[in-house]
Amino acid sequence: MDLGIKGKRALVLGGSKGLGRGIATALATEGADVAITGRNAVNAEKAAAEIAPSAKGFALDLGDQSAVDPFLDLIISEFGEIDILVLNGGGPPQSLASDIDPQFWRAQFDTMVVAGMRITNRLLPTMRQNRWGRIMAVASTSIREPIPGLTASNALRSAVAGWMKTLATEVAPDGVTVNMLLPGRLATDRTLSFDRMDAAAEGLSYDAVAARSQADIPIGRYGTPAEFGAAAAFLASVQAGYITGVAIPIDGGLSRSML
Repeated sequence: MDLGIKGKRALVLGGSKGLGRGIATALATEGADVAITGRNAVNAEKAAAEIAPSAKGFALDLGDQSAVDPFLDLIISEFGEIDILVLNGGGPPQSLASDIDPQFWRAQFDTMVVAGMRITNRLLPTMRQNRWGRIMAVASTSIREPIPGLTASNALRSAVAGWMKTLATEVAPDGVTVNMLLPGRLATDRTLSFDRMDAAAEGLSYDAVAARSQADIPIGRYGTPAEFGAAAAFLASVQAGYITGVAIPIDGGLSRSML
C-alpha cells in the first residue's frame, strides 16, 4: 500500500531512540522527509543519519521552555514547514498520588503538556492553510487504565488527551487529523528499566520479572518500536484521512476495555 506521504515533511519529537525512532524510521521508509529531535545534538544527528540519508537531527529539551521558539525558527528555516507532527517525549519518574510536590507537578506539566501545545500551535496554521496535516501524540494506555505508581504520567497524559480531542474537532474541517497512540508494554529502555527496578526490589532475576510481565499480555511478548512505528505511519497516511480524535492502544491486547 502506498501511504501517499512521499515528500511530506515530518517532525518527530524524541525521535532519536525508542518509540520515536520507530516512528521516524517508518515515516522515512514511506518516503517522508523526516526531522527528529533529541536532547543532545550529536546523538540526534547520528540517529538521523542512521534512519535515512536525508533525515535531519536537531537538539531540543522539552523541559526548557525558552528553547521552544528558537528551535521552531530553526527547523522552519532549515527544514521547512511541517506536514506531520509527532509529539513524543520521555515519561516522568514514578510517584505516588499522595506525596507529589507542587513544583514537580509544574515542571512536568510544562514539559509534557505546555511544550507540545506551543509547538502544535506554531505549526498548525500552515497545515490548515494547506488543508492537509497530521498531528499525533505518543501517550500511554494509562489514560484509560491508570497505572499504579505512575501518577504524573496518568494525570498529565490525560490532560493532553482532553486537549487533543478538543483540537481534533476544531481542525477536522481543514483536513488536519489529530490522534493519540497509546503504547502498552513495548521493548524500550523505559520498559526494560522498570523490569530491572522490579527485579532488584523483589530479589528476583531480570529474566523472571520480564517473563512475568510479558505473560500478562495476550500476545505473550513485548511489542517492538517497528510495530509501533508502522501504526503511526498509517495514521499519517492519506488513507487514514477519516480517522481523527481517537486514541489507539498498541499493546498486544493488554488493555481490558474495547473503548
